[in-house]
Amino acid sequence: MGSLFSTSGGSILDLVLHAGIVVKITLFILLFFSIFSWAIIFYKFRVIRRAERESDAFLRHFRKSKRLDAVFNGTRTLNWSPLANIFREGYAELTTKESSERNPSDSYTLSTELSGIDNISRALRRASASEITKLESFLGFLATTGSTTPFIGLFGTVWGIMDSFHSIGLRGSASLSVVAPGISEALVATAAGLAAAIPAVVAYNYYLNKIKTLAAEMDSFSQELLNIIDRNFFNKNNRGV
Repeated sequence: MGSLFSTSGGSILDLVLHAGIVVKITLFILLFFSIFSWAIIFYKFRVIRRAERESDAFLRHFRKSKRLDAVFNGTRTLNWSPLANIFREGYAELTTKESSERNPSDSYTLSTELSGIDNISRALRRASASEITKLESFLGFLATTGSTTPFIGLFGTVWGIMDSFHSIGLRGSASLSVVAPGISEALVATAAGLAAAIPAVVAYNYYLNKIKTLAAEMDSFSQELLNIIDRNFFNKNNRGV
């Protein structure tokens, strides 16, 4: 391990400090990508983990409750749960429809029923799309980091090697003691690019799979909620929400 961080000419830090200006700029850009990638990785871990926990808690509450208003009251503190947010949107659409269509005869027409369930379905789809968008926020930066930083590092390496060969030409010597330091400095950029890209790619794929699972749960819950609303508030004309 010691040989990795130290050479005959000094440590990795010494190589960076003695590198050319282009290589230093390249390393600074890679450092920027790396820092922000790790910040996003920790942030998304917290967000998705909390979303999963609160969604599990919401489903337990939803399955135990007998009335939708009781479910709604129990979701007020579950702001991180995609399922709870979807339910609130659907419930809001349902209660809006109920209050706007209530009349002295207290009756439905076929067109009213179809329009109502369609409106609720659209509200659930909008809420689901909004939740997926929120969950996927900042993942694009991880994808960009994973795809571009190796090439940025390679650019720094190529430039450093070009600079090294230019120095060799000026000195008129191609001995190992002349070539090795410059090549080592250049290869640091490639290593830095890979160090920034690998965690970003792993995290991106991991979180993308997590979000796909949550999206499937949202679709399943939306269908379940629609069936409950259709069965209890339209087919049976049950007005108690």
